[in-house]
Amino acid sequence: MSSPRLKFVPSPHKESDMSNRMKFNDQLIVGPQPSENELKELPTEGFQSVINFRTAGEEKQPLGPDAEGNLVRSAGLKYLHVPVSMDGMDEKKVDQFREQYQSLPKPVFAHCKSGKRAGAMMMMHTAVEQGISGEQALEQAKEMGFECDKPELEQFVKQYVNHRTQVAAN
Repeated sequence: MSSPRLKFVPSPHKESDMSNRMKFNDQLIVGPQPSENELKELPTEGFQSVINFRTAGEEKQPLGPDAEGNLVRSAGLKYLHVPVSMDGMDEKKVDQFREQYQSLPKPVFAHCKSGKRAGAMMMMHTAVEQGISGEQALEQAKEMGFECDKPELEQFVKQYVNHRTQVAAN
């Protein structure tokens, strides 16, 4: 019997779209920081919500989280800001995010600066929902081209998923 698989599939792009989007499933696409114009285009692509994982004051941020939230809401989308830094990620923050994510209208576009934090957060959520191990989640993500070059992030993802999957099984 084969283990459940995360559903990471390539996303179709228009020329104006960001080039490194990763489609987890029909409900979720993860990518790098969108430009102001790309944010405005999200409703025409069918998105209903945006999640921003960037912290206020990060470098190379075209819009701060508040300005981005205003722009996204004015485009008719729901907006969730979950500031996550590499050194500020903890299980409680991931749990809170996962609870908030459940109530967002789908499909969702989730982003951070490069897509790595957003991918990790969504990977943890999806893996726990599917009941697979952290090791399986990371292996499947790598097969789909989602590389994590931060050992501490990889370790956190593995531990979080394994712990939450065990909790759900008991």
